[in-house]
Amino acid sequence: MERELVIVLDFGGQYNQLAARRVRECNVYCEIYSYKTDLEKIRQMNPKGIILTGGPNSCYEPDSPTCSKELFEMGIPVLGLCYGAQVMMLVLGGKVERAQVREYGKTEVIVDKTSELFENVSEKTICWMSHFDYISRQAPHFRITAHTADCPVAAAECAEKKLYAVQFHPEVLHTQEGSRMLYNFVRGVCGCAGDWKMDSFVENSVKAIREKVGNGKVLCALSGGVDSSVAAVMLSKAIGSQLTCVFVDHGLLRKNEGDEVEAVFGSEGPYDLNFIRVNAQERFYSKLAGVEEPEEKRKIIGEEFIRVFEEEAEKIGAVDFLVQGTIYPDVVESGLGGESAVIKSHHNVGGLPDYVDFKEILEPLRDLFKDEVRKAGLEMGIPEKLVYRQPFPGPGLGIRIIGEVTAEKVRMVQDADAIYREEIANAGLEGKVGQYFAGLTNMRSVGVMGDERTYDYAVALRAVNTVDFMTAEAAEIPFAVLQRVMSRIINEVKGVNRVMYDLTSKPPGTIEFE
Repeated sequence: MERELVIVLDFGGQYNQLAARRVRECNVYCEIYSYKTDLEKIRQMNPKGIILTGGPNSCYEPDSPTCSKELFEMGIPVLGLCYGAQVMMLVLGGKVERAQVREYGKTEVIVDKTSELFENVSEKTICWMSHFDYISRQAPHFRITAHTADCPVAAAECAEKKLYAVQFHPEVLHTQEGSRMLYNFVRGVCGCAGDWKMDSFVENSVKAIREKVGNGKVLCALSGGVDSSVAAVMLSKAIGSQLTCVFVDHGLLRKNEGDEVEAVFGSEGPYDLNFIRVNAQERFYSKLAGVEEPEEKRKIIGEEFIRVFEEEAEKIGAVDFLVQGTIYPDVVESGLGGESAVIKSHHNVGGLPDYVDFKEILEPLRDLFKDEVRKAGLEMGIPEKLVYRQPFPGPGLGIRIIGEVTAEKVRMVQDADAIYREEIANAGLEGKVGQYFAGLTNMRSVGVMGDERTYDYAVALRAVNTVDFMTAEAAEIPFAVLQRVMSRIINEVKGVNRVMYDLTSKPPGTIEFE
């Protein structure tokens, strides 16, 4: 598919996904690659621009991640962010040293508005700093275009070669005019037209799927969640009756969810997806018995999903392709994009077994972030109620139950979660809170109920607000609502005697518990 491309070269920074996300907000397609990517491969990709991410190292230390001088001589505009800026300066002849004063957090930056990077940016603007080292001398032929009280080179540029370096992070929301700066680089410096839009993505994807599949048969792994639902409808548009959707009820769904999914996508629903429901609760419980480690649980669930799909494919006969609703954050968090560490193996990416008995796995949404998936769903006419339903991970309650998964624990968290969601709705908070759910901790504590001692489990309530699911903040649920939820859970859910509210943001936490 022909499209303008900006690439992000990842030096291990925690904000690499955000950099890619902000570029896409400029309607320009962007992908993340390791800083080790061969220069010839970069040339073949023909990017309109390159962004170098932050990273945790000191670029002047031996064996620190770096890049060659040739990267800056390819005639492609380059923007270095934080560590990426320091690497650019060091490689091109500047100097980077340990700073006497560390800058961290929101910092006032004074910018030179004659720089194309700072066009329509306030002369004094708030930016997010996070660095121990600083650029003590800019590289030859670069001019300083921004500074702070403690940082003499907060930005520098060689406009003739279209090389730009900023010591702060324009990609994070805390940098008040960061989106404008990235827009200036992508649309201004790089000259991108900004014609990557969701309608063209859907149209091109449907066409590409049709050509790829030909006359083959396709099995789609349908969970009923947003990602797999959008993937299923896209496949249906592309190949019609060649598609069979298999919904595996692994016993780790929300309360009554199996029936709800079947009502929407089954034979009585509005979609013609050749829907098959497989009830496999006992099979999954058996595989998970005694397993406590999160990564092991994810991989067991991922492999068992594949085995069920293989068995169903054998019944259908001659199935060539398996479709999964993998999205870009799944790929990045599973350690398959850039240089970042594995955060968690997603069951449909890093959790896949070594051997899969399908000719090929199709992942039509693999390049999209969550909000882009929703836009694609709306573009295809999927109702808003489905597109904006509460997200639910593929491993289901398996990663909302800390420690071993049992049928009894599943019952507890299903009931607690149903109460929580019901009270959120009763309080008129649906649509005002991003994602919310109840999880079961592995903690048991002493309580008193009916003048008797109890020793039962603690439920943790989670609610976050997020745009792209790469960062999130805890939502402020009214205390009276939390009190009602607590009272109902303790009174109605057998085996639970304590309820807590999780205030952790992402990072450092993740949205899910495991």
